[in-house]
Amino acid sequence: MTTVAYCYTDPLIDPKPDLSLWQGVDRVYQDLGQRSQLQQLLSDCQTAPPDYLYIRCLEELGDSATEIGDRLALLQALGVKVAIGGSSADLGTELTLRTDLLQLLHAIEQKQRSRRLRQGHARNRLNALPPPGKAPYGYRRGKEKYAIDRTTAPVVKDFFENFLLFGSLRGAVRHLAQKYGKKISVTTGRRWLTNPVYRGDTAYQNGETIANTHVPIISREEAAQIDRLLRRNRQLPPRTASAPRSLAGLVVCSECQAPMTVVSVTARRQKREYLYLRALQCPQRPKCSAIAYEQVLEQTIASICRDLPDAVAQMNFPQLDSAKKSLLDAIANREEILAQLSQLASTGILDEETASLRAYKLRTEISQLQAQFATLPPVNLRSVAQAVSISQFWLDLSESERRFYFREFINQIQILRQGMTWQIRLVFVF
Repeated sequence: MTTVAYCYTDPLIDPKPDLSLWQGVDRVYQDLGQRSQLQQLLSDCQTAPPDYLYIRCLEELGDSATEIGDRLALLQALGVKVAIGGSSADLGTELTLRTDLLQLLHAIEQKQRSRRLRQGHARNRLNALPPPGKAPYGYRRGKEKYAIDRTTAPVVKDFFENFLLFGSLRGAVRHLAQKYGKKISVTTGRRWLTNPVYRGDTAYQNGETIANTHVPIISREEAAQIDRLLRRNRQLPPRTASAPRSLAGLVVCSECQAPMTVVSVTARRQKREYLYLRALQCPQRPKCSAIAYEQVLEQTIASICRDLPDAVAQMNFPQLDSAKKSLLDAIANREEILAQLSQLASTGILDEETASLRAYKLRTEISQLQAQFATLPPVNLRSVAQAVSISQFWLDLSESERRFYFREFINQIQILRQGMTWQIRLVFVF
């Protein structure tokens, strides 16, 4: 018994085929983009027809239902049995009924239509064109790329600036509603903060991103800072990211391991408000006592001024610099290759399709490397640590501004109790 297999792959939309599926067959015919091997298979079948032909699906036999039907009829006339998706189907018995064949060809036509749409989207990706659909708020669709909408882009820019200033997503959403009358949900605001389009990149449905395709609304440095803020806000208890007090969500009692919540108390018939930090979920009996908010704030400022420079000094900056240099060199190397592709295509060394595929892969790799680079700490961390190690810097800030800077450096503030006394210990983010 003679068995052969045929495999067709479109490099624009199909993953790399798994040839181990065809172990044990006498010969494998494989096409990439074109169907020259399929023509060779049909020619060989006319001279020495095999007993079985293995394929993954009928769509591999042509680009239309007519082509597939003609080739099925030819294989049937030659007495070749087909194994589709690993199960044997005798064309002489399974596909002879006209109704079954018509239904099969209709299903194939539907799949081919979907495939042509995916191929069209893939060709747009190769040319770094925007995906189908409405442009994100702040942009309009241009001829070949997104263009800044001068009417709505300032609204988006102000949203980002507010988030960068205060580190509060809900606060930035409220700011838009109050200043511009632009009402968006918190979920929409979070999508804006993470949308690559506002950073000058284009993201596609397959999860890949191409960098620097249009004019950005925010810079790379601002985007990196937004990502750091979002990562740190995810570690905080719900709603504390937009809490009005700078210590909210950061303080933990080391005695009972419960988070400490900011509570306010007012004296009877007095307008003065007293703030305390209290472990509401303390499991101990009696519960851990509350601590005056201002006392914890004062000790926090004193500790960060004293300990932050030493914590930064202990960081391995040579290793960090080496990692950044490695990423920058990798980006520069791919950009250099990208610049050479047009010359290679013009001299005939690469055809246009191959050059476009290579350019697309290089652009996606550059985007991935830039994303890795953005996760690294800022290069001026040492100088920033010196600047913020002055107590007057913290005292001059509002509570919202102080909340932002605390979360840039502090991961947790631990309350260490010793009988009736206590002290704090800072856990930095690095």
